[in-house]
Amino acid sequence: MKKFGLVGGLGPISTLEYYKSIHDLYREKVETTGVCASNPPMVIDSLDLAVAYDLVSRKDWNTLSKWLIASIERLHGAGAEFAAIAANTAHIVFDEIQAGSPIPVIGIVDETCKYAHAKGLKKLIVFGTGFTMESGMYEKACAKVGIEAIVPNKEDQVIIHNIIFPNLEAGIVLAEEKAAMLGIANKMLAAHQADALVLGCTELPLIIKEGDLDTVLIDTTQVHIEAILRKILS
Repeated sequence: MKKFGLVGGLGPISTLEYYKSIHDLYREKVETTGVCASNPPMVIDSLDLAVAYDLVSRKDWNTLSKWLIASIERLHGAGAEFAAIAANTAHIVFDEIQAGSPIPVIGIVDETCKYAHAKGLKKLIVFGTGFTMESGMYEKACAKVGIEAIVPNKEDQVIIHNIIFPNLEAGIVLAEEKAAMLGIANKMLAAHQADALVLGCTELPLIIKEGDLDTVLIDTTQVHIEAILRKILS
């Protein structure tokens, strides 16, 4: 059993999902022997989303990576043996984070691409923040396992980004914004004959759910959580 450290707050709603789902999955796999169910060993360092947004907006990658590494160092100081960051966009500087982290870090992008490869998927549409979609990180990571990742055009990227911020990050889902998001997804799935849609932002599952689209949905949050749990139990 390994103690896990989560870099949270990016944003708060997805951090709650990580905490709850890790506990729920853990309790499914670990037999309860007493009156109370057991909890997995973990610690959370919650960061300020406004700081992260500012750093990413200014493309201050050096400060961003140092800020995230400092969070992991605090987790390590609290006993964490490995860590993960509860956000997709922060993984733009994942290589720098891995290089500077005192403990192993499980990456959401790599785990998602490995998951898609294991499922035999060959072509993915990727939604996320504008920062994530323009970064090329999913295209690069998926190419390593023989998968093509495709992001929306610039106009649609702006629409998706402006739905995520500020509403989705605050847990607000509007019917007209959901319709716009699904419209872009259906258009791209048809145009590219893609195998799946990647929900490449940890808040996107709030607005796109199973049954909304006639395709496979890859919830990067859940893929990441399952990889984290495997490591906890290893």
